[in-house]
Amino acid sequence: MMFPLVRELAVDGIPVTVTCRVLNLCRQQYYRWLDEPVTDSQFEEAWLANAIFDAHRDDPEFGYRFLADEVRLGDHPDVSDRVVWRICRDNGWWSRFGKPKRGKRSKPGTPSHDDLVRRRFTADAPNQTWVADITEHWTDQGKLYCCAIKDLFSNRIVGWAIDSRMKARLVVAAIEMAVARRGGLVAGCILHSDRGSQFRARKVHRALARHGLVGSMGQVGSASDNAAMESFFALLQKNVLDRRHRWATRDELRIAIVTWIERTYHQRRRQAALGRLTPIEYETIMTPTTAAAA
Repeated sequence: MMFPLVRELAVDGIPVTVTCRVLNLCRQQYYRWLDEPVTDSQFEEAWLANAIFDAHRDDPEFGYRFLADEVRLGDHPDVSDRVVWRICRDNGWWSRFGKPKRGKRSKPGTPSHDDLVRRRFTADAPNQTWVADITEHWTDQGKLYCCAIKDLFSNRIVGWAIDSRMKARLVVAAIEMAVARRGGLVAGCILHSDRGSQFRARKVHRALARHGLVGSMGQVGSASDNAAMESFFALLQKNVLDRRHRWATRDELRIAIVTWIERTYHQRRRQAALGRLTPIEYETIMTPTTAAAA
């Protein structure tokens, strides 16, 4: 309703043409409004709103359907329930017994970490940079989720966790396993992941703080920011998940994943980036003390 403003400015000497052009209004509609500021439909709706308010004031426990019945017994026999509901909604006239719907309240999420890795997927020493991610696969019993953490120094999977639900506790379990496997000597280590809600959960933040780990996250929707884990999960998909058309149970798939990681990937699969050594061999040669502790 900008037309009253146009009229006030016109009284102050500002031409209607200029005001309508500035406010992007139609002059013809303004002049029609000036001849009839309140239309017949608006006038009738105002009378209807007054009748609804009187009924609501007399019986505050009535909902809009009862209010519609009341006004139809008076001067508005043809009014619909929908029109009464709209007027009640616009004015906030609800039954005192009704519970107004509110949006789901949730605590604000924890902030994302900065990207400290920036696609440099190498490390000069153990427990310097870890990368983590979550994958999923179907079984006849439902989905199975696997969270894995890889040390970029030797490409060893230092921690993993498998569960039927993709919750923050899945990530926490993988972190706890990685810390235990490394003997607790992980303070200052960067843990890099994507910006999934599981990695941003408060439980994960507390686990990072508890062990002195430093969080790092790639950009939203950029798989390349965590390419080191994407490549590992691609190997897992090809060597385990796709080897069979279907998996009957979660336990069956869980055993297959763990067996491939601990026996094949760690001890038998030689990697060109490690000088044709396996992750266990590479750690044993480069850091014999750390490898023995792990």
